[in-house]
Amino acid sequence: MRLFGTDGVRGVANTGLTPELAFKLGRAAAQYFGRETKTPKIIIGRDTRLSGTMLESALAAGICSAGGNAHLLGVIPTPAISYLTEQVGANAGVVISASHNPFEDNGIKFFSKSGHKLPDAVEDEIAAIVAAPIDYSAAPSGSSVGQVIRDDGMDILYIKHIVASAPCKLNGLKVVMDCANGANSHIAPTILRTLGAEVIPIFDEPNGTNINNGCGSTHLEALRMKVVEYGANVGLANDGDADRLLAVDERGEALDGDQIMLICALELMKRKKLKDNMLVVTVMSNIGLHKAFKELGGQTAKTAVGDRYVLEEMLKHGYNLGGEQSGHIIFSEFAKTGDGMLTAVQLLGAMVNNNKRLSELGRLMKRYPQVLVNVRVKDKNGWDQHPDIKKAVAAAAAQLGDNGQILVRASGTEPLIRIMAEGPNQIELENLAGTIADVVSKSLA
Repeated sequence: MRLFGTDGVRGVANTGLTPELAFKLGRAAAQYFGRETKTPKIIIGRDTRLSGTMLESALAAGICSAGGNAHLLGVIPTPAISYLTEQVGANAGVVISASHNPFEDNGIKFFSKSGHKLPDAVEDEIAAIVAAPIDYSAAPSGSSVGQVIRDDGMDILYIKHIVASAPCKLNGLKVVMDCANGANSHIAPTILRTLGAEVIPIFDEPNGTNINNGCGSTHLEALRMKVVEYGANVGLANDGDADRLLAVDERGEALDGDQIMLICALELMKRKKLKDNMLVVTVMSNIGLHKAFKELGGQTAKTAVGDRYVLEEMLKHGYNLGGEQSGHIIFSEFAKTGDGMLTAVQLLGAMVNNNKRLSELGRLMKRYPQVLVNVRVKDKNGWDQHPDIKKAVAAAAAQLGDNGQILVRASGTEPLIRIMAEGPNQIELENLAGTIADVVSKSLA
């Protein structure tokens, strides 16, 4: 099984993702990135999970053991590490986080010196070094051993970068900011206040075990209530490592990544800053987004699920905006990965520049119903070659025609086949998804 998943190495801290594995990953990274220089500089950031310092220590020890210097930046968002890796001339950046997962989980993901996530081929090379026995007879010793260096205060550079990206000041906006008890608990309110907004932070007191617990971008219920309670203009929610953003309008209604992307794309288009009037999205984006953007003069490109595929398409053609329904949104003029607070200031800027409430901007897109069904199977490999499944999917797609879509894919991490049906009629979608699910279950039992 591949060591690296869709977003780094993940597991339950200290059982799946052990200090020993973190040590080996640090050592392997220093060896790999040390090909470019005798003493590679690797910066490390983490979120607020209890296990973060344990894994940070092990990772740093591995880096130093292979002759690299480990620069500890402390609690800092994932997109900040992506940005700072290039800015401070590091050979690589590492984030210790499991994003929106519960606190028991943790993860380790790498960024190249340019601030991009690593391609599969590089991850596989690092995995091969991890798997190989360590030859301590050839290990650095004496003055060649690396150092652990604490680089506190690097978050200021990131804050200044996000503030500088804002299209306008945010004076007059009252914002409820859900920090998910995560990496942005201090940074997010600081950014918004610097731009002139009145900020009411919630879930901004991390204790190691409360990250994402009933809060953040995967749990908007409390944020929706607080926006209405405080009479705020908008509510914003990051996930634990702050690379995604979802929003709540002044009525307490949630906006997903599709609606946020449409608002931001139209704003860029109005300013003649959207390359080819193109928005890059995944196959999971709602058909309502495609229809609305086309009617308003834009066009969309679809990729497979995953922000890395969105970025690949953007880089290939020079497009400057893309993202996922989940709120991972990439503004390539300013970032090389999804960035929750960068997205926030662009969204709020669109509200200010258009002098419109978020509910008005959210209504630019009609969200078509989506039905999601997960089918647990014995073996998900080769599912897409099974004739009965192909026939059932084709029949459902033909029934929906241009008014919807059927998406069937295997889970990247579990023995599941995921079925998504989208269109104007909820009951029809449930029937179509259920029919496909029955066929998948019988075919792969």
